Amino acid sequence: MLKKESTDTTQWDTAVSVNGVTKVFTQWQRENAGRGIIKNLLNPQKKIISALDDVSFKINRGEFVAYAGPNGAGKSTTMKLLAGMLQPTEGSVSVLGMSPNKDRISVMRELGVLFGNRTELWWDHPISQSFEWKKVVWDIPDDVYKRNLEMVIELLDIGELLKTFARELSLGQRMRADLAMMLLHSPTLILLDEPTLGLDVVAKRQMIEFLKKINHENGVTIVVTSHDMDDLEEMAQRILMISGGKVAYDGSFDGLREITGNLTRFIVTMDGGLKLSLDGGKLINANKGVYEFEVDVALTPIKHLLRQLSDANGVKDVEIKKSPIEQVIAGLYASWKKEMV
Repeated sequence: MLKKESTDTTQWDTAVSVNGVTKVFTQWQRENAGRGIIKNLLNPQKKIISALDDVSFKINRGEFVAYAGPNGAGKSTTMKLLAGMLQPTEGSVSVLGMSPNKDRISVMRELGVLFGNRTELWWDHPISQSFEWKKVVWDIPDDVYKRNLEMVIELLDIGELLKTFARELSLGQRMRADLAMMLLHSPTLILLDEPTLGLDVVAKRQMIEFLKKINHENGVTIVVTSHDMDDLEEMAQRILMISGGKVAYDGSFDGLREITGNLTRFIVTMDGGLKLSLDGGKLINANKGVYEFEVDVALTPIKHLLRQLSDANGVKDVEIKKSPIEQVIAGLYASWKKEMV
């Protein structure tokens, strides 16, 4: 596993504290045919699943944190623990200085939760009616409700959707409406589990820009999970990675790149179909005189590569950019999987 990058949190109030948390699930093993049915009755078997194993971390107020890991790593379990939907088997969880289980009502007044595959909207009613229902049930003051409704209508562009039934919305429209509804009570901490799941490019862009805006301008603390690492890198300042139920990395995206090797893409356009090789470069793609290399610049300095390109004949254009974070993390997942075997 990777070493944690040090994060000094002493100057900030803590929004989330997870201390030594272990979460274990029991799965009963069953057979549905022949002697297996009798066996189930006489000698039932169970399987113990450890979703989280002694996990500890803190998140400061005002932070935008990505929570990532491969399937089955424990991401959704952690989000449900923070929301009070599950209780830890061992350890403690604190949200805004309160227990999600013991102080559930107080926590929920400060907390917003959005799961990408679920909705709180009334399926056969206009969106506005779902909003009004939340205002009444949550006892949101008129001035707060009006201010927040105006904000989400403008920033999420949902004005034309208010009279539309939830069942008639596209996935992107529904996600924007769900996000709007979640924010009506002015939560100071929001938990987002796959909020961009299935969204098209436009809807995803609206979602990302809105989240960045409320984090930057309103100081809302955001914890988000996603399988789209490029989205996470654009949104969050810090990434907390979990693998096999344990914290594998906690720090910046740049720090993650440094640990895995400073992989950089060089895209070189050649004149007249001339061929090109690059010291330390792995050829990723070559098409119509455009060559794309991947280089670990920690091993082969950029100065050396630029000198080589300047001396090469036929170089028309050079573009340098970081390798996609998706690729960096995919490599990590593969190495973690080998460690667990």
